[in-house]
Amino acid sequence: MDDNVAPNYTDAISQALLSRKDWLERSEIPKLKEELRLFQISFSVLYNMFLKKKLINEDPYKQDTKITDLVIPETGPFNEAKRLEQISLRLANYDNQLDFLVNFYQFGVDFLNLDRIRRILGLVRYIDWVNLTPDSASPNTKVVAELAIHSKTGGDQITLSVIGESLTRLPKCTATIMKSLKDLTGYHKENYKLNVRQAIAGMSAGEASPANIKKKIAAASPGLPFYQEFVDELIKEDYSKDGPALKQAILKSLAVAEEKPKNVKPKIDYKLILLDGIQAIGSAAGVLTEAAQKMDENEVVLEDQRKTFWQKVVKIIRAMMKSEPKELIFDLQFIDQATGVVKKEELNFHQFRADLDKRIRILTGMSGQGQVMAKLKAMSEEQITGYLERTIRDIQSIHRTLSSLDDYFKSSVSKEQRSRIKGIKPELASVKNCIVRANQLRHDYSSQKEEEEQMKRLGISPNS
Repeated sequence: MDDNVAPNYTDAISQALLSRKDWLERSEIPKLKEELRLFQISFSVLYNMFLKKKLINEDPYKQDTKITDLVIPETGPFNEAKRLEQISLRLANYDNQLDFLVNFYQFGVDFLNLDRIRRILGLVRYIDWVNLTPDSASPNTKVVAELAIHSKTGGDQITLSVIGESLTRLPKCTATIMKSLKDLTGYHKENYKLNVRQAIAGMSAGEASPANIKKKIAAASPGLPFYQEFVDELIKEDYSKDGPALKQAILKSLAVAEEKPKNVKPKIDYKLILLDGIQAIGSAAGVLTEAAQKMDENEVVLEDQRKTFWQKVVKIIRAMMKSEPKELIFDLQFIDQATGVVKKEELNFHQFRADLDKRIRILTGMSGQGQVMAKLKAMSEEQITGYLERTIRDIQSIHRTLSSLDDYFKSSVSKEQRSRIKGIKPELASVKNCIVRANQLRHDYSSQKEEEEQMKRLGISPNS
């Protein structure tokens, strides 16, 4: 190693890496997290559509799976006799892994080391969304491509639009995510080589072999892994005639472009953020209607099982006399999210259904042209915030009740009648996504409003 060049390059690469890391934290990490969120939502929509159309089976243990770290699901060939079972389990696992990545994983340059980047890359490329064709060499890609084609069969315009949007967004997200992961990998590679240089300081060209460097690393920097590919690059950069040009290219690749002066920020329309939240929660109307219809059908199955011949006669007579139906009380169970304790409650089913229909009508009116939206636009931000918070709480309560009803119907009928019970897991997942999106917009409103207030207190213009 040239002693005159090495210190200068070490200083230069150290400074370049500091600037690069700062840029990655400010620019690429937030972008990566947002693109992964869009990727996860798009896949979740597609996965729930496959479930809804019964193209795959529901994994009964999916919600109980505990994930502590990212693991790439099975990628090998399918046993054709068990293909449906295997793809159902793989996609359920994949959906769980993406949920863990987006909602529970840490995002920072230091945490996202080379090994963790490799795992994220494995998840993003688990299915080749860019080349999603039935003749793909990837078993998973091949089957998912076939499922995507079948999911469009007999679908209405809304269903086709939802599927098409997901299939369009997934490859776009893939490209953006890959770019961010490539930038992170480049940073970690050069940072690793800097650490190796420091560990082998003073090594001559005659001594610089991968085997000797490996021994030196183990002695000088215990715990530092040995990457043969990166060490080979380092040897060329520090001990070959092409070294100066290679080093210059590396410094150029790490350089951060000067940021252009930012234009004056447009004034934030806070009311619009809240109204977007209203529309997000209002979009639950359609899936709640589907869930309600299934609950009605399940109630008929349960009633048929329970009623005797004379009870059925009485029901017919009451219907002919237009008498009010007898109250139907179900004993439900649910887990209190605050305490984790199982609680019980009695539910008047007919009253619940009437309240649900009323709530669906209100949610339907929350569209851009709906009557509810027209009234909300005339309200103050405080009034809209309160309305949004109350609506989110109401839908969360409905979601909890529907989930308990789903379990109740499944556990209350005989094995012979079990196939007649219609599950609502896909609908519950869709409602949950509406709640999450509305809550996110509510939090965005609160955080941006608070940030603006802090800037005003400091005498800084929010639009600067």
